[in-house]
Amino acid sequence: MSYLDNLENNLKALESREERDPEKIKRELDAKAAEREAALRAAPHADALKTSPYTQKFLTACRTIGHGQRTFVDFRWSGTTLVLEAKGRRLELRPEADGIQAVWVEGGEEVCTEPVDLSADPQELAQKWLVA
Repeated sequence: MSYLDNLENNLKALESREERDPEKIKRELDAKAAEREAALRAAPHADALKTSPYTQKFLTACRTIGHGQRTFVDFRWSGTTLVLEAKGRRLELRPEADGIQAVWVEGGEEVCTEPVDLSADPQELAQKWLVA
């Protein structure tokens, strides 16, 4: 048996031992359960974000302001998160367990966050994001 074959067998043995590690399996199961619990708590807010008239009014306000600035505002859904991009900046409306958060992202880093009230005027958030 060559050195490389022996090394390969040793690596496979280590990987299989790692896969059977009960502590690692328990940590993975706990992490999955926590993710599932967070998704269940955020689900009502995600549904409200997708079906709320606030969302349509907000998108309309962003497009109107963008048009006035000769800026294209692109938006898409990424899972339950509404992502808007314009002028090299990004705004994400993320449903979370305690409500919906507006997250400003510039250069790939989160700059600031603030809660979103779906009963408020969406024009204010659009102005704050695009005019600032």
